[in-house]
Amino acid sequence: MIQALFIQPNYVATKKLLDATVMRHQAIASNLANVETPSYKRVDVAQTFQTELATAMKSEDVGRVASLRPTIDLDPKAVAANRDGNTVKLEHELLALNQNSMAHTLETQLVSGSLLKLRLAITGRG
Repeated sequence: MIQALFIQPNYVATKKLLDATVMRHQAIASNLANVETPSYKRVDVAQTFQTELATAMKSEDVGRVASLRPTIDLDPKAVAANRDGNTVKLEHELLALNQNSMAHTLETQLVSGSLLKLRLAITGRG
């Protein structure tokens, strides 16, 4: 019975989004560390992940959602702003870091909320 709570489509999808947020944070950290490295190409979570997640959610197949794995890939939209070939823009990365932190907070609260409901059901208090 408790197992059924952890295979709800929204819960599984939120955990996958949380995985992607953690990976995006790693990508942003890598980009910031290499902001002045010549020929460094900006990386981010693969754009296909969001599409695959949306498709899996529409199919309502929890196993399909659970099998998704976000990956880090080169950002095809990033272009070099100067002659050294580096495609990282500091302002863009700082903004992405802030947005990613907010997304992480929201996703963590959603997962925590589900666990609090379980705790309430078991103990009778929040």
